Amino acid sequence: MTTAKAEAAQTSGQFSTFFVADLFFGVDVLHVQEVLRSQQMTSVPQAPGVIEGLINLRGQIVTAIDMRRRLGLPQRAGGQSPMNMVVRTVDGAVSLLVDEIGDVLDMDSATYERPPQNLDPAAKELIRGVYKLKDKLLLVLDEERTVDLAVGKAA
Repeated sequence: MTTAKAEAAQTSGQFSTFFVADLFFGVDVLHVQEVLRSQQMTSVPQAPGVIEGLINLRGQIVTAIDMRRRLGLPQRAGGQSPMNMVVRTVDGAVSLLVDEIGDVLDMDSATYERPPQNLDPAAKELIRGVYKLKDKLLLVLDEERTVDLAVGKAA
């Protein structure tokens, strides 16, 4: 089995999708805890810039990471509130602040490929691979690398 096919086997199936700017992402549905509208944030002094703050999710304190900042993209337009996609990681739940929530998609492993070489370096480190859709690419987000704030920083 080729490396790309092995990766596809690990990532094929259903994906919860979302948009950040004009990028279309997917996270394995088994890793998504829930999706929420904009939540009240408590800021964290001296936290890394990608951390928007903390949310209280029914008594559970969850860190919220702004995906625009994580990917090095411009801030949201004024008045546009982010959505929360709460994902489960080995370190617990983390909220990814995204622009818009998409649908749950069933993907065929035959359309899976490794990330393109011309992908922006900030995004490439966080992407497991891509699925070709009719009019766009579904970027499969590696949620563990995304919440690891050491990834993407210069050594």
